[in-house]
Formats: sequence, C-alpha cells, structure tokens
Amino acid sequence: MASKRVSVVVTRRLPEVVETRLKELFDVRLREDDTPMTRGELIDAVQSADVLVPTVTDQIDAGLIGQAGTQLKLIANFGAGFDHIDVATARSRGILVSNTPGVVTDDTADMVMALMLGVTRRIQEGLSVMQDGSWQGWAPTAFLGGRLGGRRLGILGMGRIGQAVAKRARAFGMQIHYHNRRQLRPETEQALEASYWESLDQMVARMDVISVNCPSTPSTYHLLNARRLKLLKPTAVIVNTSRGEVIDENALTRMLKAGELAGAGLDVYEHGHHGNPELRQMSNVVMLPHMGSATEEGRLEMGEKVIINVKTFADGHRPPDQVLPAML
Repeated sequence: MASKRVSVVVTRRLPEVVETRLKELFDVRLREDDTPMTRGELIDAVQSADVLVPTVTDQIDAGLIGQAGTQLKLIANFGAGFDHIDVATARSRGILVSNTPGVVTDDTADMVMALMLGVTRRIQEGLSVMQDGSWQGWAPTAFLGGRLGGRRLGILGMGRIGQAVAKRARAFGMQIHYHNRRQLRPETEQALEASYWESLDQMVARMDVISVNCPSTPSTYHLLNARRLKLLKPTAVIVNTSRGEVIDENALTRMLKAGELAGAGLDVYEHGHHGNPELRQMSNVVMLPHMGSATEEGRLEMGEKVIINVKTFADGHRPPDQVLPAML
C-alpha cells in the first residue's frame, strides 16, 4: 500500500511552476486568490495540515500555533525573513521552522543601489515632471543631485545582503563601513575594503548614506531610534530594504519634514504596508511596495527551496534550511 502523502497548505499564490511541482509531490491545498488568509483560514490550516507554507503577510504567532493540531510538524516559510513566525513557541510544540535564505541576496542588493540612486539623483522628482507634463526643458541648475562616488556608506547588518551591497557600492566608488553583531573575518573585510565600527553611534554620525540590512529581532527594534537618527548629518540619506521596525518611522518622518536629513529610500515600513502618509508627500523620499526581492528568478528559487525543505521533511529528515535558536 502506498504511504500517505504529506498534507501541505500554501497561504498565498506562488509561481505556477512551483504550485505544479507541489501538486506532484504532496497532498497540497493551494490558495485560489492572491490575498492573505484570514485568521480563521489560518487556524483551519494549522489544524488540518502536516506542513504550513506561509509568507511574510501571515502572522504565525503564539496564539495561532497554540491552536495547531498535533499533526502540524513543519512551517516551511516562503521567504528568508521569519520575524512573523513565533519560532520559540513552534519549537516548544515540536514544530520545525524553515526558510529560504540566500536566494534573494543579489535581488535585494540591486534594489538598495536603485534606491540610493533614486534619492541622490532625484529620480522621483524627474519622473514626476515627465508624468505630469510640466517639464520645461533642460537647464544647467535643474534637478541637481550628487554623486555616489566618494561617499561614505554605512551598512547596518553585514550578512549576505550587506556584503552584496558592499560589493556593488565599492564598484560605484563608495567607501564601505559597517556595523554588525560580529566583526567579519580579516580576509572578508579586506576583500570588501570595509571598515568595522563597534559603535553604531559613532558610525552613523560620520556616514553619508546608511543602508539597513539587518533582520528584525527584539534587539534590532528601533535600532535607529530618534536619538540615534539625530546623530546623522543633515546631508545623509537612509535606505531600508530590510524591515520597517528597525527604524523609528515617526522620528524619521519628523526629521525629513524638518530638513534634518537629505532623503530616504524605503521598501519596508513600520506601520502597515503604506508607511507614514506624510512620507508620500515628500519629493526627497522614494517609496516602493516591498519589492526588493521581486524578481521572477528569485521567486522561483524561493519556491524550489520550500519544495526541498518539505520533501526532505517528508522523507524523514530535518529540512536543510531549518531556523535554529542561534539565528534568532
């Protein structure tokens, strides 16, 4: 008799080729419309599935995990970030958690550079005058921005993405500085031509551009708080493609409004997915809808990692991308 196939519930629409492969391998329930599941639908999913495949739009908190059935043994996240999952509670219930690290590194780093250029070269303002038809023609002093070359870049979080940003920024002629929980190995620092700052306060006070590339954890919540933001030079620019909660968004908004910062490029937001409404009115702020990892190649590779994690689990082994306590 054939063994029972693992039951999998997917919370959002995934690329068609990924969904097709999931159907071939597992007893899978796919999402018919591309909207987040309601709380009730998530409860039903964790009470019926062996494996849940959520995304960043799903809050897999202690309350939800507490209602899971005993059959739920794996939460295979579609995405590298896992701050929306209460990993500690899942572990206490004997539920493994996996993610999809590494596959969006280059895509996100590319977007960091796009946002840097967008702010420093005033691309948003240029687009606006072209779209509304108000451009009067070239002028020597119109839309003057600044070069990236020669600027000091401070990278907050020097993991995979931070290092990929450093490589790109170095090619633009930027000086690379970073703050991280741990200093990189000397050979890695040398390859990146990067200078380590143990003191975040001292680093941010001296940088021209800050790129936020650290994960969202209790220790990084409001890491760039009102006090620390005040240390930045008024000519500085902030770029955030990581998690909105790392920056005190209200404090950032106040400083931008007061002209105490030169600009910001944001792909993530602290309060909901729209960001502070006042930010949308500022010409020196470039706002994107959390699209840093949005490439076809990246989404397919994320799906492949999910499939490998679930298949490895179904075969009786631990998923290769299991989230471990040391990662929290």
